[in-house]
Parts: sequence; structure tokens; C-alpha cells
Amino acid sequence: QVQLVESGGGLVQPGGSLRLSCAASGDIFGINTMGWYRQAPGKQRELVATISNGGLTNYADSVKGRFTVSIGIAKSLVYLQMSSLLPEDTAVYYCYSIRYGRQYWGQGTQVTVSS
Repeated sequence: QVQLVESGGGLVQPGGSLRLSCAASGDIFGINTMGWYRQAPGKQRELVATISNGGLTNYADSVKGRFTVSIGIAKSLVYLQMSSLLPEDTAVYYCYSIRYGRQYWGQGTQVTVSS
């Protein structure tokens, strides 16, 4: 089992920045992908960004150039640096990982972009 715990969410004004963190624990050996999804009220959960152990990244078109996903030195941490935030970025952000083909999810952290 893999446990994922997110932190760093909150309220930010449009144009502002925020960094989310996610710490993985438990059976972390074998995790080959980590990343972030989000779910806005009334919408389906959608991909935000992922990163592989080799450093390959994948971003949703809506966040390209504004968000950056990275892995910590320990490789059990994943970050999402969000800049130039828009009201439409408001959502619950979920950390996720893939280990031997199985997906794991965190509990989510709320990000609200509003003036």
C-alpha cells in the first residue's frame, strides 16, 4: 500500500502563486509515476500534471507554461508549483501515484483562486 498526503492548498488571488506538496509513504519502492489531478465542483476529475521516475513530464494544455511538476530528492515527494493562477484553477487537487500498475490517491487539498 502507498499512502499519499498533500499539503499547501489555500486561498490565493488571481495571478498569484501556490506550491502543493505530496509525501508518499508505505510501499514506495516501485512507484514509477507521480502527479496531480484536480476536480472542480460539478466537473470530472482531470489530469493536471504527471512526472515519471525518469523525469518525463506531461501537462494538461490548460496549465502548460504556468504549472511545474517536480520530484523531490528523496523521490517520495512530488511538488506542483502553480503560477499565474486563474479562477478556473479552483478545485480540489489530488496527488496520485502508480506502483506496479496500481493507482493510489491522496485525500485532496483545496485550492481556491479568488479576489
